[in-house]
Amino acid sequence: MKTPAFWYRPPGFASTLLAPLGALYGLAGRRRIAGTVPREVGVPVVCVGNLVAGGAGKTPVGLALIAALQARGVAVHALTRGHGGREAGPLAVDPGRHAAADVGDEALLLAGAAPCWVARDRLAGAERAVAAGAGAIVMDDGFQNPALHKDLSLIVADGAVGFGNGRLVPAGPLRERVADGLARADALVVLGEDRHGLAALAGGRPLLAARLEPDPEAAARLVGRDVLAFAGIGRPEKFFATLEALGARIAERVPFADHHPYRPAEVAALIDRAAALGAVPVTTAKDAVRLSPEWRAKVAVLPVSVRWADEGALAALLTHALLKGSPDGQAA
Repeated sequence: MKTPAFWYRPPGFASTLLAPLGALYGLAGRRRIAGTVPREVGVPVVCVGNLVAGGAGKTPVGLALIAALQARGVAVHALTRGHGGREAGPLAVDPGRHAAADVGDEALLLAGAAPCWVARDRLAGAERAVAAGAGAIVMDDGFQNPALHKDLSLIVADGAVGFGNGRLVPAGPLRERVADGLARADALVVLGEDRHGLAALAGGRPLLAARLEPDPEAAARLVGRDVLAFAGIGRPEKFFATLEALGARIAERVPFADHHPYRPAEVAALIDRAAALGAVPVTTAKDAVRLSPEWRAKVAVLPVSVRWADEGALAALLTHALLKGSPDGQAA
């Protein structure tokens, strides 16, 4: 889905016109959550969610949590819905066999770090992960899905845009009202500079400040180079800004909708255009997994990772979640 531009502007005519539909959307979500009793699966479940429709940075945060749990010796598995993929699951992701069209781009990224399960039925997916030996589960998205009990819920917000115009889909980017979502969350993760006073909304919950940092080696290869930048993520302009900040010169920027399925002819045209400009074609890691191996080899990729301002605060939250969700009440 392409993010409507008015979602991140002060409420205007378009959002006002759609506001009644947003109210109905919010009501349906509240009823679903209130009418469902979450079920536990016997291992700690850490949910990385957001309150907006895409673009907040959930997957890099999820990968950072996987790494933190693995460093403790936890056999962590990832769980995701598989946005953009055709498989409903539960299905164990095999990067050597599955493509983004099968399981979605986020699943392929997560599978590069830990065993990953795609399941539209999150509870069924979690149960399969536990049966396969998971000692903990990191769930990418699913905060608004009430079926699976969560021992730690983190809301991820992009500090540059916050929660947009404050209205619910389709009048704005919100999946639910901010107050409702934060009331169920254990902590708020703010990625980048907090330009919208998000810290004040945390309501006494822990605030985890962090930033996305480009991979140093990949970044060094782009410094001072002319690039043709393309991205199909929630906010492609965030990727373009990252390139400019590291010192790349953007000769042309080409945004696509989130989870855009690249056709071979499209990628060929992008590479030809880059050659005509004397530029390096470059994209995100999330976009790269949607390219065939043949085309991926012809495109520069700029991965990013999360750098926490206070790793001790994150460690304390993970310890509490492991204690809370482990049958024996012990954390790794």
